[in-house]
Amino acid sequence: MKRVDTAPARQAGAAAVERAPLSRGVVLLLAVASGAAVGNLYYAQPLLDVIARDLHVGQGTAGLLVTATQVGYALGIMFIVPLGDIRSRRRLAPLMMLLSAACLAACAVAPGITILVLALVAVGVSTVAGQILIPFASDLATDADRGRVVGIVLSGALTGILAARVVSGLIAGALGWRAVFVIAAVVMLLLALVLARTIPHDIPRQRQPYGALLRSIPGLVRGDTTLQIVLLYGAVSFGAFSVFWTGLTFLLSGPPYSYSTFVIGLFGLAGLVGAVAAQGSGRLHDRGWSVRATGLSWLLAVVAWAVCDIGRFSVPWLVIGIVLLDVAIQSQRILNQAQMFQASPQARSRVNTAYITGSFVGGAVGSVVASALWAAGGWNAVCIVGGGLCAASFVLWLVTTLRARALRTT
Repeated sequence: MKRVDTAPARQAGAAAVERAPLSRGVVLLLAVASGAAVGNLYYAQPLLDVIARDLHVGQGTAGLLVTATQVGYALGIMFIVPLGDIRSRRRLAPLMMLLSAACLAACAVAPGITILVLALVAVGVSTVAGQILIPFASDLATDADRGRVVGIVLSGALTGILAARVVSGLIAGALGWRAVFVIAAVVMLLLALVLARTIPHDIPRQRQPYGALLRSIPGLVRGDTTLQIVLLYGAVSFGAFSVFWTGLTFLLSGPPYSYSTFVIGLFGLAGLVGAVAAQGSGRLHDRGWSVRATGLSWLLAVVAWAVCDIGRFSVPWLVIGIVLLDVAIQSQRILNQAQMFQASPQARSRVNTAYITGSFVGGAVGSVVASALWAAGGWNAVCIVGGGLCAASFVLWLVTTLRARALRTT
């Protein structure tokens, strides 16, 4: 692994060091805003059946709603998030949340499936505020607590992902599916106003033409071996995450469990516990233990997959496995992004774009692979491949760590 020169990080981070540490209230606000923004992507997933009936379309057509949101999100990640390196994120994030509020309101009043699909594409594009706020939080933090701050804000985003499906189902059951989007729009509007009045100002941004900004992203990745490995870790961890949750749906919906969609959704609460617990990994980064914690998280993931495999016979073991796997995977994500932001202080939004894009691809591949694995060998095949991916990542971590240690001693 290439050794990272931390001198530029120290110089560029001087403005952050001169700041007073972020208050707990501001950090929690950034976490809540990130979670609420990312959650917009997942509100439609539990509603497909009821939307299909209400708009008189088939379930296959309704399935386009999930695809539309993800396509819009990918476009927002690629073309809007990099702007954080040249524009004020204090203005950019609330602006995107206001746009999200308008798009969610359009979803609530959509008269037919075509308008709803288009509105959800716009929701996906505009809901990237969470991925603007995460590197912004890294900029606002001091060097001494950057890992902690990133961990809390990122845990907020992960919590939003896991909680959105449960919240959506509960609201739709009580008030109807359109109420889900009305409430989400109001939340976005309120958070945008609070953020605009509360969060600190940016450090001065560099000037760069938009086209050159986008073209610089591949060069940032090619020029940094450490970043390449972090991006690979991100793709594998999110791929394993998708393999698990896709396969889990198949496991719980069939014998011996045969649970309803609502009960299956409740298993996300176990993942929520893991996501919250994982935020402590940011403190390990601040103490200089980031590399060792990365290796331990991969080992924990391997153990978690073994426990989950036992879970095909036992719900308690399955719940324990879910918690352990989410602690491992979400710790990976926090450690990856803390390391990445430390190594690239002048390009945090762009490297975040590269990281999320790689994770997005890994997650999409994981969902497809999970379906094929289930058809080939059921839950056991899912767990063997998921555990194998994490074991291979641990081997990569071990090799690169030993190589870096050898280089330091020569």
